[in-house]
Amino acid sequence: MKAYLAICSIGVLMLLFVSSTFAQDAPIGQFDSHCDVGAPAAAGSASYDAASGDYTVTGGGANIWSTNDQFQFVWKKMNGDFIVRSRVEFAGSDGVLDRKIGWMARSSLGSSATYVDAVEHGGGLTSLQYRQIAGTNTSQCILPLTNADIIQFERRGTNFIFSAAMNGDTFVSTNFADITLPDDLYVGLFVCAHSPAAKQKAIFHDVQIIRPAKPDFVPYRDFIGSVLHVLDVQSGKLETVHASAQPFEAPDWTRDRRALIYNISGRSEGWGKLVRFDLATRQESVIDTGAEDKNNNDHVLSFDGSMLAISDQSRGHGGQSAIFTVPVRGGTPKPVTTNSPSYVHGWSPDGRFLVFTGGRGGKFDIYKIPSSGGAEIRLTDSDGLNDGPEYTPDGKYIYFNSDRTGKMQIWRMHPNGKKQEQVTHDDLNDWFPHISPNGKWIVFISFPPDIDPGTHPYYKECYLRLMPLKGGAPRVIAYVYGGQGTMNVPSWSPDSKKIAFVSNTDVSGQ
Repeated sequence: MKAYLAICSIGVLMLLFVSSTFAQDAPIGQFDSHCDVGAPAAAGSASYDAASGDYTVTGGGANIWSTNDQFQFVWKKMNGDFIVRSRVEFAGSDGVLDRKIGWMARSSLGSSATYVDAVEHGGGLTSLQYRQIAGTNTSQCILPLTNADIIQFERRGTNFIFSAAMNGDTFVSTNFADITLPDDLYVGLFVCAHSPAAKQKAIFHDVQIIRPAKPDFVPYRDFIGSVLHVLDVQSGKLETVHASAQPFEAPDWTRDRRALIYNISGRSEGWGKLVRFDLATRQESVIDTGAEDKNNNDHVLSFDGSMLAISDQSRGHGGQSAIFTVPVRGGTPKPVTTNSPSYVHGWSPDGRFLVFTGGRGGKFDIYKIPSSGGAEIRLTDSDGLNDGPEYTPDGKYIYFNSDRTGKMQIWRMHPNGKKQEQVTHDDLNDWFPHISPNGKWIVFISFPPDIDPGTHPYYKECYLRLMPLKGGAPRVIAYVYGGQGTMNVPSWSPDSKKIAFVSNTDVSGQ
């Protein structure tokens, strides 16, 4: 990920103050309402398709610039920090090059109100615009990126951050610091035709409104809510199937494609339970794991789908994780490991072995062990952290992540630990490689360069990236606020078409 400098410019000073009139409508999707700001000559409109999750917004308006604005606004009243994100597109090729779509945070619905926005122009220009004092001139910071179709807008204290990308690429960002806006803001989507008599239509896909963790949250003590997503890898269609204030982690697809299995996390009642989430009924049912009911996010299904391997810290081992196996529908767990901590990540295709991360003498390496129990076999012995081992479906390789060369990167080796070789080579920190059941693809989670390579933290902006198993450049398939628990386990659907993952948001403030 590269760092870029933003180019800032000041709009032409205008002294005219124009008041705004607007009419509000009923709630729409995730938003409180929508309206025209600044009384444009051509009235705008907005609609929401619950089946697709898309918002179609039509806006008129002369401009969003100078001392007053005209546009269609789909808004939600919010306070405090937020992250909002969507995939955007203009509907149709007609319209002036300066027509505008994007995200905005505004102090009021008046035409000359203070605001900050993240805007995509019809000609491809991306910029962060802002008005610091009501009725005064607008300014902007231009991103060194054109024709972006992923727009993310974030408030972090008094800072506003605009991140944009071509779908599949990592973000380019600019930051405007220390702007004085009220805590309570109107936040939402906008469309401006940049022509007094015209209208412009835009479609906003995969709209996400995220309330991040508080800046002073304490990892593994403070938790926020979770959202379960299913992503069609080839089409990019993102479906949200479940959300809860009770955090949960690490969805693993059952072999019949009917359900996802995840662990309840946090520190409230019920944490550590394994849950089966039925995709048809959208209902949860607890999987009986007997006395081993403090399961973490390292659990995995056997290739035939009949057994679960779990990492549990209920009893003994000094409160550290140990590995057990249990039938997929529940039962009495059978212990596998005697040493701890041990975190399971994969079965061999024939079901004979488990591969796991073991902490031995303060050092973490990859081990394998017979799934029925027995002596553990050490596979890696290198500097740094080795984690996340998983067999390929043909059993020829074990993929894992290691920071032995500096950044956390994806590696692979033969099942006996021989011929260890690095697979990814970039400045992101790559964790938890998951191989598609058809053996063609690998998906993994990538953290920014400024994350400590040896950590896999909660509540960070990160990516899910996809690359051919035979090699090639990774591409981003999901832009995520998450991290720990997002995709710790094999998350592919059995037909290799979809992946499941978890993002996070603080629902307590909504």
